[in-house]
Amino acid sequence: MVTIHEAKQSDLKRILELSLMWEKEDSCYGYRANTEDDLKDRYIIAAYDDELIAYVFGKEEVQDKQTSVIDKNMHYFEIEELYVHPSYRSRGVGKQLMESLEKELKKKGLRMMVLSTATKNWKAIMHFYIDEIDMNFWSARLYKRL
Repeated sequence: MVTIHEAKQSDLKRILELSLMWEKEDSCYGYRANTEDDLKDRYIIAAYDDELIAYVFGKEEVQDKQTSVIDKNMHYFEIEELYVHPSYRSRGVGKQLMESLEKELKKKGLRMMVLSTATKNWKAIMHFYIDEIDMNFWSARLYKRL
């Protein structure tokens, strides 16, 4: 049975291992495995099934200028990473993590979370975030090699 709660200091080694797995998957443009410094001052929620199998982390930000979606001086949560071990994908673990994160952010008084993605499998990720998590689309950056 998968349980979800805020990660502990003792979980950092396993998070770094999963991050290295992610890098080796080569599923995101420019992704590199995290270091301990990358995790400092981050709010991390993790999923466990005997061991840590997935995580989501980010940090609170304050918007410095008005945008089309985020008001100037608004506090929001920037999700930096969401990773689920390959053997646990498509089993609802990512959705559980995001729902737990949302619940905790509301308790902290935050009313918005945002993220960017550099995934190579954009159709699956857009389905997850828009259809499964009920996020809204804000912008996209596209490219074409010539």
